[in-house]
Amino acid sequence: MSLKYAVLAALLEGEASGYELSKIFDVSFANFWASTPQQLYRELERLARDGLVEARVVRQERRPDKRMFSLTEAGRRDLDGFAAEPPRRPTAIRDELLIKIQAMDGVDPEATRALVEERMTWARGKLDRYARVRDRLLDGRTEEEYLREADRIGPYLTLMGGIAFEEQNLRWCERVLTVLRRRTPLS
Repeated sequence: MSLKYAVLAALLEGEASGYELSKIFDVSFANFWASTPQQLYRELERLARDGLVEARVVRQERRPDKRMFSLTEAGRRDLDGFAAEPPRRPTAIRDELLIKIQAMDGVDPEATRALVEERMTWARGKLDRYARVRDRLLDGRTEEEYLREADRIGPYLTLMGGIAFEEQNLRWCERVLTVLRRRTPLS
């Protein structure tokens, strides 16, 4: 999938500047799609050229003018068509840590433990951020109320996927550390 559809989906939340979109990606999309601000700005230019988003300039007194982007009808139709298609291929894991674990047998077990513990720290940090996003989305409602009443549930459902992924990541890391402890004699 290209960044195109992730940007179009982010604009379902409403008009946003490139900076605001990068913040949306950091918070709401980080659990399933990563992008740099530079990639976002290039993609916004392409989407505007293709008529899928429109841009307007907002004049600011003490800052440079900013461009605000919104989804066009053509962009919405394109996104709707994309959302209705089955995925082209199943998800594939591409994870540098897994390559390191695959090759770990000749490496100091302490170095491997440190890598796994670092991954656990990242996963816990993501889970903390996701909990804050969840609380903001729910805004005092129960999950059942939100899923029944909210105008858009896609952001919540993808958040649930990100939470499940990081929880599984933690379980896997704990299992790896248990195996390493059992195999390595204590000094």
